[in-house]
Amino acid sequence: MSRLFTRAIREAGLPHIRMHDLRHGFATLALAAGVNPKVVSDILGHATVSFTLDTYSHAMPALEEQAVNRLARLVDSQTRAKDSFAIRLHEPPKLDHGVEP
Repeated sequence: MSRLFTRAIREAGLPHIRMHDLRHGFATLALAAGVNPKVVSDILGHATVSFTLDTYSHAMPALEEQAVNRLARLVDSQTRAKDSFAIRLHEPPKLDHGVEP
């Protein structure tokens, strides 16, 4: 299989790459794209998701930053929604008697 792959790469005029490099590239890109690590682990045939995470931890710093940013936006939106609700509770009702101030 490897020889066929190598020949196909050469005939296509592509730079030399091993099948394993494609596998590694897939895992790295999938994790960086936010694909669930369990799904990536299953596709790669790893025995455990922890092996996948340990092997491809270099893809994780970007994921950690994304997670922190998502949580920050969620907390911020929830805080704004609660503040808006609290303000509405404490504002006196607006009465329109047809009289301008």
